[in-house]
Amino acid sequence: MKIKHITAILISFLLLMIPTFSVSALSESDIASPAAVLMDANSGKILFEKNAHEQRACASITKVMTLTLVMEAVDSGRIRLDDVVTASAHAASMGGSDIWLEEGEQMSVDDMIKATAVASANDAAVALAEFVCGSEEDFVAAMNDKAAALGMTDTTFKNCNGLDEDGHITSAYDVALMSRELIRHEKIYDYTSIWIDELRGGETQIVNTNKLLKSYDGITGLKTGTTGDAGSCISATAQRNGLSLIAVVLGADSGKGRFKDAAALLDYGFANFETRELRLQDALSPITVEGGMQNSVSVSCDDSAYLTVPKGEGGGLKQTLEIPETITAPVTKGDVIGSLRFTLGDEEIASFDVTADEDVEEKDFGSILKLLFQSMVKL
Repeated sequence: MKIKHITAILISFLLLMIPTFSVSALSESDIASPAAVLMDANSGKILFEKNAHEQRACASITKVMTLTLVMEAVDSGRIRLDDVVTASAHAASMGGSDIWLEEGEQMSVDDMIKATAVASANDAAVALAEFVCGSEEDFVAAMNDKAAALGMTDTTFKNCNGLDEDGHITSAYDVALMSRELIRHEKIYDYTSIWIDELRGGETQIVNTNKLLKSYDGITGLKTGTTGDAGSCISATAQRNGLSLIAVVLGADSGKGRFKDAAALLDYGFANFETRELRLQDALSPITVEGGMQNSVSVSCDDSAYLTVPKGEGGGLKQTLEIPETITAPVTKGDVIGSLRFTLGDEEIASFDVTADEDVEEKDFGSILKLLFQSMVKL
């Protein structure tokens, strides 16, 4: 019995000595790919990075920007999902992954988006670009303008589909930025979450290149890419318990490697972080106006923002509303009346203006006479 007891103690000791691996910490060496970023989609906060601004080719991840401009055109009403797109000779000439469009062939915008998002079709991407802007050249110019507007300083687009081309570069950080912009158009999830579908009335089957759709809990998209210059790349989006993450991997040595790294990034994010929407807890009451043509003015606060922190640290979040009990006329719509501040410990996380919703004229002889005249007209 003593020998068994000693053996049990020895085994327990040896087990304690075995190193345990947890997603509570993630180092650059844990990610085999040369460049990677994990971003919280709601706040835009970077939760992990490895060579985030290293300029690299990104293959069909380029289509994230292509789809962003297409979805903007759809949401603005410039184009409709049931509009018919006619493939040009240029679109039909694309190589690499495609849906074998023929010159003059017609498909709906809806099917072209599906082909681009699911099958990573280079020909469909060009056909959409030409439909939105008239030519791929003009569309690429719009892509670069959008990239500049988003602060994508590491990026230059030379085409709309990601085929290798000298000077066509981006970074993991910039891919995260444009991915965050694309998923603002929630309709895109209707396409990026498709595993298998069909085109041409069932004649053409398409299968999503994002294998995480079949293996990762909460995955919603977004786009894969592979070329000789870029290696294997992915921008993976996933949601769990209110946390929305974007994992970008560039330059992996294989498709399996990119999926492994993306899953590791997402696991780390979901295991260690939580996000909270910063919202005013109570409705704002009207504020008394002294010397005005009306006794009070309604106020509002645009307080839409998110806070992402390590799990367990969000409990100390506090909000402070600072508004006066009374203000003096005149008041102009949009005037800053007060502020709403959010703090975590001693750090201010965010602040928002409380503004007047309407004009309130100062009470004087002219304004009283004007009000009297308007009352008489109504009679």
